Amino acid sequence: MALASRDSKQQAYELIDRMAPGQVSAVVGLLKIMLDPVSRAIANAPFDDEPVTAEEVKSLAEANEWLKFNKAIPHEQVLAELGITQEEIDHYQEPK
Repeated sequence: MALASRDSKQQAYELIDRMAPGQVSAVVGLLKIMLDPVSRAIANAPFDDEPVTAEEVKSLAEANEWLKFNKAIPHEQVLAELGITQEEIDHYQEPK
């Protein structure tokens, strides 16, 4: 098993060495996502098959209509107005 793993890693190194810089960047991004526990959990989560409710359809239609006549509010601006930072959200833990 360890030998097969070593051979696969060696093959990966050789393939990466043959790539253009842009391709290497894309592979690095993919590897980061694959190794990120949150990304793995999302990728392995079951498909959400709950039907969309009439209330949700109405809310989405209202939001889309609002966006036709208004500029979207950047996420950073919303956080600033709420007085919180993205770091606080990233490190938030549910109270025990």
